[in-house]
Amino acid sequence: MKITNHSVSSLLIAISVSLFSINYAVADVLSESNFDNNAPITANQDEHESVAPDQIETIADDQGSEGWFEDFLKKIGADGEFDPDKLIDFSILPGPFYNPEMSLGVGVSAVGLYQVDPEDKVSQLSSLVINGLASINGALGAAVESKTFFNDDNQRLFISAEFFDVPDVYYGIGYDNNHNDNNRVELSSRTYGINPMFHQRISTNSFVGVGFDAHYAEASDVDILDAAVSVDPLFDSSHSVGINLLLNFDTRDNVLNPQTGRIAQIEVGVYRKDLGSKTDFEAYNALYSTYYKVSEDDIFAWQIRGRFTHGDVPWDQLSKIGGGDSLRGYTTGRYRDKQMLLAQAEYRQHISGRHGMVYWVGAGVISEDFNDLISSNLLPNVGVGYRFEVKPKVNLRLDFALGDGDSGFYFNVNEAF
Repeated sequence: MKITNHSVSSLLIAISVSLFSINYAVADVLSESNFDNNAPITANQDEHESVAPDQIETIADDQGSEGWFEDFLKKIGADGEFDPDKLIDFSILPGPFYNPEMSLGVGVSAVGLYQVDPEDKVSQLSSLVINGLASINGALGAAVESKTFFNDDNQRLFISAEFFDVPDVYYGIGYDNNHNDNNRVELSSRTYGINPMFHQRISTNSFVGVGFDAHYAEASDVDILDAAVSVDPLFDSSHSVGINLLLNFDTRDNVLNPQTGRIAQIEVGVYRKDLGSKTDFEAYNALYSTYYKVSEDDIFAWQIRGRFTHGDVPWDQLSKIGGGDSLRGYTTGRYRDKQMLLAQAEYRQHISGRHGMVYWVGAGVISEDFNDLISSNLLPNVGVGYRFEVKPKVNLRLDFALGDGDSGFYFNVNEAF
């Protein structure tokens, strides 16, 4: 069943009003703590003044308890501050979740900030994010992402790794198959992956990068009885190993949560049997994102992103639409093909203290051939979300999005782009 404009508008208005009301109710209970860049605000510091990491000081709690909820946030590290005396200043954020594939479960996000060199007055704070999940039907998973900035931000090291053993879905390949609800095939998916990337600054705003990507995927318990599409690709385990090369132009004021600037980036992945890959193929990732300050605290951001592949591409390495970062509102892995292109725009509104709201629209297309993207069927999305700053420039996000006949609710850390 497709979503009508009227139903989308009505539901979004209801959600927006509800979240807006809850936000103000919570804001009345919590003490307001505003932070800019990487430092807490002291009594002698303007709340919008940029402060270098070596000037950061932890604010002592001289006023005793500030309420049970604020005390709880401090105990789990979600105090909106950074303590430079800790090796890694962590916040632990547990929360329940539910979706049709994984049923009822619990997720935990550990968000840590750290400095490689306390004397470095240029590099922004480095981050380590660990997300884990477990559900009552046996789903297990963990993902780790670190972004390290060092040597006056002349070098950056980004590392992502994941392990998931979870229920999954497959609708075949291509829009016509993916859009048909009757083509849904349930399965269990086990994936491992690691992707380190080293960035070297080559000019004031430009970096080159080199890294490697290694991924393994295996499908099991494939429900073939009701399958209306070919599931033959799923019976082949996939291991993809390749070298990544990157070039970007980056003027963002902060990588974790940009407020101004832009990034234009091209990344090429070359996967070869000689490197340990099962098949030979290439993947090209391109993105352009820009961020504007609409007012003193509100941000307007938009992005164009594409992923284009060529060669013998395994089923798990096809370009996908859906999930928490790539066109929210569509089930992860439902829409997949060799080529993908999407655009999304967000308005990020600061409400009060550490609270905010986000509203967005977007659309994407998939196709087998690059030349067919412009004539492919459009996949629209629209959504609304709540933000809470747990650490300087690190937001907890709760998002709800609607797509064409699909929807999604997302609990995550940091912005979608």
